[in-house]
Amino acid sequence: MPASTAENLAYLFRSAARLCLNRSKTSAAVSKKKLSSSSVASAADDAALKKYVSSINSSSPAVSEAARRLVKTFKAPPSSRPAEISSLHDIFSDGLQLGCKNVDDASGKQLATEASSLLYDELDLDWDDQSEDEQQLGNVLTFPWMARLSNDNISFRRKEVSRERKQKWVFKNTQTSRFGRLVKMCGAKLGPDATLDIFGRLGQETGLKEYNALIRICIEKARDATDEEASLEQIYKAHQIFKSVRETGFKIEEETYGQFLMYLTDFGMVEEFFFFLDLLKDENPDTLSRLSYYEMLLWIRVNNEVKIQELCRAFVDDNSEDKLSFRENILLALCESGRKEELIRLLNTFDITKVTSDVLLVNIFKSLGKFLLEPVADKFLVALKSTDISEENISKFIYEYVISIPNLAVDDVIIKFHELRAKLEVLPTSAQYEKLIRYSCDILKVHEALSLADEAWRSDLTLSLESFHSILDACDRSCEYNLVHQIKSMIYCHDLKPNNETFRLMIQLCVKMKDFQGAYGIISDILTMKLMPTASIFNAIMAGYFREKNTSSAMHVLEQMEDAKVKPDAMTFACLISNSQSEKHITEHYNDMLDAGIQPIKQVFMALVNAYAACGEFDKAKKVIFDKRIPVKNLNEIKGALVSALASHGQLSGALELYEEIKEADCHLDPKAIRCLIEHFQSKGELNRLLQLLEELTSSPYWVDACFRVISYCVRHEHLRSTLDLLKQVKDKFSNCQVATEVLFDEVFCFIVEKEGKDMQFGLNLLQAIKTELGVHPSRKSLDFLLSACVNCKDAKTSFAIWEEYEKAGLPYNVLSFVRMYQALLASGERVSAAKILNKISKDDPHVLCVIQACQRTYLKPSSGKNQKKKKALAAVLGLLDGLETRPGNKG
Repeated sequence: MPASTAENLAYLFRSAARLCLNRSKTSAAVSKKKLSSSSVASAADDAALKKYVSSINSSSPAVSEAARRLVKTFKAPPSSRPAEISSLHDIFSDGLQLGCKNVDDASGKQLATEASSLLYDELDLDWDDQSEDEQQLGNVLTFPWMARLSNDNISFRRKEVSRERKQKWVFKNTQTSRFGRLVKMCGAKLGPDATLDIFGRLGQETGLKEYNALIRICIEKARDATDEEASLEQIYKAHQIFKSVRETGFKIEEETYGQFLMYLTDFGMVEEFFFFLDLLKDENPDTLSRLSYYEMLLWIRVNNEVKIQELCRAFVDDNSEDKLSFRENILLALCESGRKEELIRLLNTFDITKVTSDVLLVNIFKSLGKFLLEPVADKFLVALKSTDISEENISKFIYEYVISIPNLAVDDVIIKFHELRAKLEVLPTSAQYEKLIRYSCDILKVHEALSLADEAWRSDLTLSLESFHSILDACDRSCEYNLVHQIKSMIYCHDLKPNNETFRLMIQLCVKMKDFQGAYGIISDILTMKLMPTASIFNAIMAGYFREKNTSSAMHVLEQMEDAKVKPDAMTFACLISNSQSEKHITEHYNDMLDAGIQPIKQVFMALVNAYAACGEFDKAKKVIFDKRIPVKNLNEIKGALVSALASHGQLSGALELYEEIKEADCHLDPKAIRCLIEHFQSKGELNRLLQLLEELTSSPYWVDACFRVISYCVRHEHLRSTLDLLKQVKDKFSNCQVATEVLFDEVFCFIVEKEGKDMQFGLNLLQAIKTELGVHPSRKSLDFLLSACVNCKDAKTSFAIWEEYEKAGLPYNVLSFVRMYQALLASGERVSAAKILNKISKDDPHVLCVIQACQRTYLKPSSGKNQKKKKALAAVLGLLDGLETRPGNKG
């Protein structure tokens, strides 16, 4: 551990311990004196604490021996590659680097800042929208623990902070939760053993929540481990903490043991599962019925049908009241595992009105919808209606049932919901309408969501403002910007009180549809309501003007903010910097920000990177990441922005070099940056690098887009094997959507046309391999693309081969097929064959006749020595063909 880092950590704990001893002195003068003198530390204290911190090491012979003994009992999930087990001392040292090996010695300060952030609500901020400075709160832990502060001091502290960050801070009376988050952070960085020891020395009693947080960290690390011994080490640590929970006298609840059982279940570790199960039964006999849930999940996981049927028989044979909890847990496991046959059989022997768990009822109705068991659902709803269950709960069960029915359109979901509700004579509720609205918004059915809102109003039901926020957000994501005026009218007409977030969302939609007058009209409404507009509202308008390249209007927004007495925030300057046209303007905006007392945040650093790269100042863009004010937790994201900026502006070698540095530091690059690297990768012979980049996006939503960029690269450079492998992955990903698969394969053959190669051999090989290896028959559009590629290559032989593929695929020739074949034969000089095809084309359609004449002008009477004109003529013919294809009468 570097000396200064040890000093920082020593100072952290020394300050907390010293101030805890003096917590009774709460006067302002004394506090001020303590703050001013806290920087003077005792050298003896420093040495003692540094020695203690360095001595923390869980890899002692005793622990290692205990771990080896536990190997005989616990097994870890199978591993794919070896990894070196880190001692707790190594974990502690590496933790201070906060995830990156190349971070300098400021990491001690960062740990201090994180601790202060947790204790004083800084982590409650919305970091994506943050517009204020991420200032350090002065000397770390210069206040006693929040749990030991008096209410007066807490109130004073809150008032003090609220003056600086009035609109951004969210105050909650969650001291225990805050300390729990601090424990979780330290446990992840330092290791569980060191965390318990350190906080014990600070005098903070470790509660059950803290123990559970540490166990959860160990379990998560065990899941992520790729080496069996490393996984075992984490499970051993979790087991030791579990023993501490028992020895401390805490009652062992599901939050503690559930983590162990789910880990053992997920990896099918049967012997270890029952070893731990016996321990729990002896410790807490009250958990027996709940343990049956985990046991059923285990047998389902390992496909042990004998044991599954044993538990099902026990369910049917014993229907006594004292076994109700056991039966409920068996049903819950079957619902979550999707075991249709067993679930139906057990439900037929079960009285639904005796269920005590609302969670189980919701899962039952979800399963009934998923398995299309409408008669059973109707029977259960009628039975529940006859009990004392509230109508609101009945309505909730109906909702869960209908949204779980597969392949049901939103309109049908709404109709089905209302039918069942009317059948049971259940009155509509605001809560269920809001759920239906959110459901519609999640799948971007905005018009249906608005109809539901209107229907709720007509039923004299009140909807929350958050429902309209969901609709506004869905309008943004679905590009239905023009609906903003209708939504605004609904909000105003029904006396809802919009807040700044409502106004921001509406202004954002107005700006995106270039209705700046409407955006300023909303600002007028804000002032009429005697509310104060925020900087984020003006930022949305400014960003819109910049997108329209209207720089003068964008700069005028600053004057409007000044007139409205709204101060620019960090996001304002980030927008200005991003759209700067020169290095001079970048510097001016950045200095203006600092002069206004606004410290840079993540978005500002990213704006600097992009702006410098856009101006060609790549060296200055690279220097941004060395700014000491960048929080360590944001550094990797800013590096990702730099990678994207360099790649986008032709500096691919620099982007790859930075990417390698990030990988060597064991950090992960932002998925958007990896996609950007793939997008701008054009050099030949780097397929392995592209496949490596793509592999990093496996679990990312950007994978499909990036995969097709790699496929495009493979087609351009004719890598047949890699193209097929990637297409197989795409096919597997969209195995449940035939339409999507067909469209995606059509795009691959479109790449053949764009490739403009000299021959069609690669295209033919790809077509045959897709048919034989992937079992996919080409669509009409795919064959049309191949015929178009034959025109570019002037390949008559391949044209005839593809012409036969229409018959093999069972696709009858239509007018477009004949016209494309005629064009391909003319282009390759096969005029006799072209004339035969021409005789089969109907001349009644004037548009078809126009295309034929264009083909004849292009290929029968080419312009002398004018290759460029010939290419333009060819493009014109292809354009005419595309126009014909879009006509309804020519689709077949």
